[in-house]
Amino acid sequence: MRQKVTLLFAALLMLFMSLPAAAKVTGLPDFTELVEKAGPAVVNIQVTQFGTRSSRKADENGEQRNGRGENHPEIPEFFKRYFNVPGNPGGGEPDRMGAGSGFIYDAEGYILTNHHVIADADEIIIRMADRREFEAELVGSDESSDIAVLKISVDEALPFLTLGESESVKAGQWVAAIGSPFNFEQSVTAGIVSAKGRTNRAQQYVPFIQTDVAINRGNSGGPLLDMNGEVIGINSWILSSGGGYIGLSFSIPIEVAISTAKQLRETGKVERGLLGVIVGAVTREMAEALGLDRPVGALVNDVTEDGSADRAGIKPGDVILAFNGAPVETWNDLPPLVGANPPGTEATVRVSSNGKEKTFEVTLDALDGEEAIASTDSESGEKAGNILGLLVDDINSDRRRELGDPEGGVEITDIESDDAWRAGLRPGDVILMINNQSVEDLDGFEAQVEKIELDRAVALRVWRNGTATFIAYTPRDNDEG
Repeated sequence: MRQKVTLLFAALLMLFMSLPAAAKVTGLPDFTELVEKAGPAVVNIQVTQFGTRSSRKADENGEQRNGRGENHPEIPEFFKRYFNVPGNPGGGEPDRMGAGSGFIYDAEGYILTNHHVIADADEIIIRMADRREFEAELVGSDESSDIAVLKISVDEALPFLTLGESESVKAGQWVAAIGSPFNFEQSVTAGIVSAKGRTNRAQQYVPFIQTDVAINRGNSGGPLLDMNGEVIGINSWILSSGGGYIGLSFSIPIEVAISTAKQLRETGKVERGLLGVIVGAVTREMAEALGLDRPVGALVNDVTEDGSADRAGIKPGDVILAFNGAPVETWNDLPPLVGANPPGTEATVRVSSNGKEKTFEVTLDALDGEEAIASTDSESGEKAGNILGLLVDDINSDRRRELGDPEGGVEITDIESDDAWRAGLRPGDVILMINNQSVEDLDGFEAQVEKIELDRAVALRVWRNGTATFIAYTPRDNDEG
């Protein structure tokens, strides 16, 4: 019996040994090779804005030594955030010191960083990973994209980073950042891509990459790297209530940075295309009112007179669904798509107009073009209640000037509907359109109101504080005025 058990155990052991080995758990990625490869090309940037000191003597011509004693305008917010300014008991204004990060992307000594790192700096010092220091020349800087190009002069080829592609990056991929947070040089942090295509008001032409990589003060301008050690972005800003890292970091896609850098090196400035529209979000009720099956696209609130969109035939109330073949899911998607093209670019714009899709051919203007809206006069009329729960009135010429010269429309004098109030309508707003139909005066308003059905969303184009926008809500039985 014991011999049988022994033979059975031996057979089971041989069977177990013959089974294929289970896959090994690899764990978290190792960034050591990436850092060793990329580190030498990442630089620390020290910037100085010269102040005035009472100890600096004026020369016989009445000028300060080195020409550095001039009075400077109010210190920018960047310097307030990043500078540790000592007291100056001797009087005058002290020098302002700051720091950031950057990286060499060309062996001849060209460096990429953020505009806000070097803005208004009088002296820029580049400190290499091997502790060598060079004074940098500012080649060019662009506030709209927060990109700056610097140049250092050396007699040798410098280490530089390889540029990758951010367009193929997906949420969930591992990435790393190298920089100088709080002036701690060559600091490495890692995380994953959280999302793409984020925007902010200051840089609306930049579709930022959002990550959870720890980015802090001083990381600005440093590279965001993929696992191949290639640059996919430039670390730009964080979202934080207290100024510290909370897991929301934003980087400029490398394609945007290089396009900007190329123009700065060639012409010293950056030109962007202008479609000539003011756009807003498409809400659920707005989508229903405009004949869309879901809230998608960029709602055209207004167009620049004789601008690119106006010339092509795009109208307020149209919803832009695609630009040059690229889908526009939300209004935030449109500015980066347009701004990536220089003036004069011919492009296609696909829109939904009154529930029907149309495609327009446009030629982009220059971004700095002025926008203008025409004005007309009309005589005042009578107030009227309506199914929308709004009291409105015609606009006389004096009142029209006070309102900023809206084109046509009637003024809201009172609001009886809770839904209209919650949607954002206020007395003093001017109704320019109802469901994409123009409202010239009180008679036109009443004619459009007669077509409105209860419990169906309605879209109003509204003029307020010199700007036109759309507001949608659903009139209900208890809102009838």
